[in-house]
Amino acid sequence: MGVINITPDSFSDGGRFLDPALAYAQAERLIAAGADIIDIGGESTRPGAAPVSEAQELARITPVLARLRDLPVPISVDTRRIAVMRAAMEGGASMINDIEALQSPGALSLLAQSDCAVCLMHMQGQPGTMQTAPHYVDVVHEVAAFLAARVAAAQAAGIALDRIVVDPGFGFGKTAAHNLALLRALGEFSSLGTAVLAGLSRKSMLGAITGRAVGERAAASVSAALIAVQRGAHIVRVHDVAATRDALTVWQAVLGEVE
Repeated sequence: MGVINITPDSFSDGGRFLDPALAYAQAERLIAAGADIIDIGGESTRPGAAPVSEAQELARITPVLARLRDLPVPISVDTRRIAVMRAAMEGGASMINDIEALQSPGALSLLAQSDCAVCLMHMQGQPGTMQTAPHYVDVVHEVAAFLAARVAAAQAAGIALDRIVVDPGFGFGKTAAHNLALLRALGEFSSLGTAVLAGLSRKSMLGAITGRAVGERAAASVSAALIAVQRGAHIVRVHDVAATRDALTVWQAVLGEVE
């Protein structure tokens, strides 16, 4: 999954793809580099980010989605707002990637009325304050229990299990130690019966481990994505698509999965 942020303030590529033409060109580059899914978002949810209005998010997403809808890969829209979800699905999105796991009133029924896939993510707190003092007794158990409950709620609403992806939410209300514990135990999330997504690319935990600034975390990001797949992730959400694809291809060749 290749990332394109249609925002001025995302931690990695904020401000670069606000113009729909630039977003489209970046999507083409990511697909050429090996992306199977393109994920776009109109609201930064980095730690400390302030929320944007529904109208502002729609104004960012709608023209870009109109440009991307004819691309040869599925488009995922990263949003937690009902109106944006509806517009995204009407605009051809194949997945809704929701950091709030469809907890907004009406979100479950909206998705149930469609054939759109959904990614349910765990987050402790809200983006503006989630990294202030994240606390868990057992982070793996608590995150897994939350996701199990959200999967059950989605199924009860009429969303088939094969349309659901879960994401433990690396960096969303979690310390570096919490993130590492989740990565070590990532295989346990497969017991939920869904696909598992891991989004570790360029995040602060990698900076804490390596001492590298955001723009210098490509190698760490590729390593983290490879580890995530080895531990059970079905989808990795990344900025450095070509390098990640190469690492996964070499690993698959060692396993005998490619010639």
